[in-house]
Amino acid sequence: MMKLRSLFKAPRICFSAGGSIGLGAGVPITSKGPLAGVRILDLTRVLAGPYCTMILGDLGADIIKVENPTSGDDTREWGPPYAKSTAPGHPDESAYFLGINRNKRSITVNFKEREGIEIIRRLAIVSDVLIENYIPGKLDEYGLGYEDLSKSNPKLIYASITGYGPDGPYAHRAGYDVIIEAEAGLMYITGEPNGPPVKVGVAITGLYTHGAVMAALYSRMRTGVGQKIDVSLLECQVSTLANIAHSYLIGGNEAKRWGTAHAAIVPYQSFRTKDSYVVFGAGNDRQFKKLSEAFGHPEWATDTRFATNADRVKHRNELVRLIEDLLQKENTSHWLKVLEPLGIPFAPVNNIAQTFEHPQVIHRQMIQTVSHPTVGDIKLVGPPVKYSDTPPSIRLPPPTLGQHTESILEGLLNYRKGDIERFKRDGIIRDAP
Repeated sequence: MMKLRSLFKAPRICFSAGGSIGLGAGVPITSKGPLAGVRILDLTRVLAGPYCTMILGDLGADIIKVENPTSGDDTREWGPPYAKSTAPGHPDESAYFLGINRNKRSITVNFKEREGIEIIRRLAIVSDVLIENYIPGKLDEYGLGYEDLSKSNPKLIYASITGYGPDGPYAHRAGYDVIIEAEAGLMYITGEPNGPPVKVGVAITGLYTHGAVMAALYSRMRTGVGQKIDVSLLECQVSTLANIAHSYLIGGNEAKRWGTAHAAIVPYQSFRTKDSYVVFGAGNDRQFKKLSEAFGHPEWATDTRFATNADRVKHRNELVRLIEDLLQKENTSHWLKVLEPLGIPFAPVNNIAQTFEHPQVIHRQMIQTVSHPTVGDIKLVGPPVKYSDTPPSIRLPPPTLGQHTESILEGLLNYRKGDIERFKRDGIIRDAP
């Protein structure tokens, strides 16, 4: 396999900076994205919230990420791997944090103190959207809930991400992706038929929240007022059960684990080859006939056990065994050549390195090189959705902790330098390196 760097040259994105790592006057680099001009106050940590605000940032919004002055977002310490810092006084940056926090400006604020609360309140007044993922009621204790902030900014869209929602018997519980996957049925249906339940790779709540914010912005264009958005991990997870949920709700059918197989289509799954795995499917009888002929077994298509999809579902185990026995005689590369001209869906099971060497992934610029102020050039996953007139873009590298605190306080909120120095002494903000 060829080395990744020999296969592509990732687009390289550079950023102008005032001083060593700042943005000078606190004005974000101009965006041409669909959300250009929208300001989002980001009070989220870990994954669901930061992933949502990263998407909105890619789309052009100005994201102001509020972090704990002591250590910042928890994921700054989630590693290895880390990107090594070459700047004196700056820590290494975790790959986890770097991967979901581009296009954001970082400000550190201790809003357990009165003056810290006032900074957040003033930021909310000049923002279009606030997104937070604290436990229900926590921000209300500081006067930073929707009811309080909307009085000062009636146009504010306030999105709350929680584990189980703000009310009900489980409202007090904290939400974690693996716990929700277990509790909302997803883990039960994931894994091999005779194996244990398996965790799905990543959470999806951030995707739902991003869509909800976009819809709320459109609604505000019509009504002139903001609203509160209530998003919970539990409800998002339940909604993704899709057809499986309705097989139970309408038909009373309890689900089971199918591995990579499909309950109603055969063959449609992964198969072991001599050296790895390949996935393909025959969605109708015509495709199965072509597949049988290409595999050198045209008799399969006329076998009464396999002639129709209903027959193949009934005799699933026999057909899968025949296909597996055949495929294990050759490497995956051989079978890909066999499948290529048939016009049926197929693919190898790629690892992550192979995914980023994929010619279509490279062609669509899904790997972009970004110049970071303390760790140098890093590769990030590019925006997945392309717009013809208002393209998403990576305009800012993931920020260092508190990188933009002073420029935001001074340039956006009009605090004086003397106030900012006092905030540092009193522990309201962090004195960034």
